[in-house]
Amino acid sequence: MAEKTTPDAHVPAQAGSGREGEPALPGPASIDEPAPLASAGFSNRVRRRDSLYRRSLAVADMCAAAIALACSAVLLGDDRLTIASLAVLPVFVAVVKTMGLYDRDEHLLHRTTLDEVPALFGIATLGALLLSVSGDLLVDGELGPRQILGTWILLFVAMVVLRALARAIVTRVTSVERCLLIGAPEVAELLQHQFELTHAVRARIVGVVPPMGGSNGNGADGKLPAELGPTLAEREVDRVIVGTEPGGQDELLWTIRELKRHGVKVSVLPEASRVAGSSVELDHLHGITLMGMKGFEFTRSSRMVKRSFDLLGSSVGLIVALPVLLASAVAVKLSSRGPVVFRQRRVGRHGKPFEMLKFRSMVREADERKPALAHLNEGATGLFKIPEDPRVTRVGRFLRRWQLDELPQLLNVLRGEMSLVGPRPLIPEEDQQIEGWYRRRLDVPPGITGHWQILGSSARISLEEMVKLDYLYVANWSPWGDLRLLLRTVPFLVRRGGI
Repeated sequence: MAEKTTPDAHVPAQAGSGREGEPALPGPASIDEPAPLASAGFSNRVRRRDSLYRRSLAVADMCAAAIALACSAVLLGDDRLTIASLAVLPVFVAVVKTMGLYDRDEHLLHRTTLDEVPALFGIATLGALLLSVSGDLLVDGELGPRQILGTWILLFVAMVVLRALARAIVTRVTSVERCLLIGAPEVAELLQHQFELTHAVRARIVGVVPPMGGSNGNGADGKLPAELGPTLAEREVDRVIVGTEPGGQDELLWTIRELKRHGVKVSVLPEASRVAGSSVELDHLHGITLMGMKGFEFTRSSRMVKRSFDLLGSSVGLIVALPVLLASAVAVKLSSRGPVVFRQRRVGRHGKPFEMLKFRSMVREADERKPALAHLNEGATGLFKIPEDPRVTRVGRFLRRWQLDELPQLLNVLRGEMSLVGPRPLIPEEDQQIEGWYRRRLDVPPGITGHWQILGSSARISLEEMVKLDYLYVANWSPWGDLRLLLRTVPFLVRRGGI
């Protein structure tokens, strides 16, 4: 993953508020033409970064196609590749290019391969079908069903793995993406906080300027913050984020056009971004885009799909993890006095309490010692969290490091008290702090993992922010979303484990 960076300052600079080492952002005024920029400087840097992403992804795709084709012909069969098979690589890259999978990264701050998995699955399927009808054009021999299936699986897996690796390498070797916000300072603080929480993002806010009025209605005589061109050059801005929309759609389009003339990327943070995601369907009406909002309620079929996924996943998980469960239980029993399994009262679906199971990782009298350690609490607002908690045993510290203490929760999932993915299960004292419509987070069972787990659990986000994430998880739920969160949990565990 990319190395995290700290913001230029604790609070991003506002207009007219200079910081040591960086010029003050000027006040608002009209701009007719872009000021001369160091176009050979930061704009070229942006183009080089985008080009590096595109080329690295193309190389990854060619390697994936070569691996799949060679393995299916040689390892899974007894065939040889023909000279014509060399044309597969550039043709394959051209197909992926037409699907827009090389150009999307330049528009994004969060570049993640998981979002592309459905498209990559379709490409792998298409590739296997074309290979099956190619006859002896690509292979000197006859491809059997096993080879076609192998090509399909290998191509899909190789594309996902190699694309993720390519993005990780490019993100690490390229410079931090410097962003300027047109909007309110509190929005800049929120964005910077999200940048720091999202490991796949390597960006920071380098300044804030307030929005000004837009155009006069016909796209002329618009206004942007004063001397924006020189400011963009001086602060080496790569991307401008429009955090507050101007007066109307015409003004927003004018603002984007003017910013593009300065050679920077533009992102728009709409007011409705907190409810966006899979809960929104874009409705294009010949130049006007509406956001169709899905209902919050789970349908009966959705509940059946989620429960079936939980039953299958927990059953397979318990079988696969059985040796680890037994070894962990023995280690806990031999390391300290007390029960092997710790049962804690948590609030479940619709507010119904249940006993959540975990391997005991603390000394037996941990709850009695909690008031005496309250002054060491460094958890976010509303939560109790102590780094290097003295109540944790040596075996418990190892179990927590690798999240092995949570394996017994697979039994909670099997019993229907929890889900593999869902809102964080809260203790009653924490749950009592949640009021109003945020309690809709309890419309689904709490999960072993979720957004809160990926962001580092309670040590990094407040209870209020966690509840918002849980609410949005329920509003945006989809089967692929659950699978994606499970896959994103793996690198979190790897990082936490120190690998």
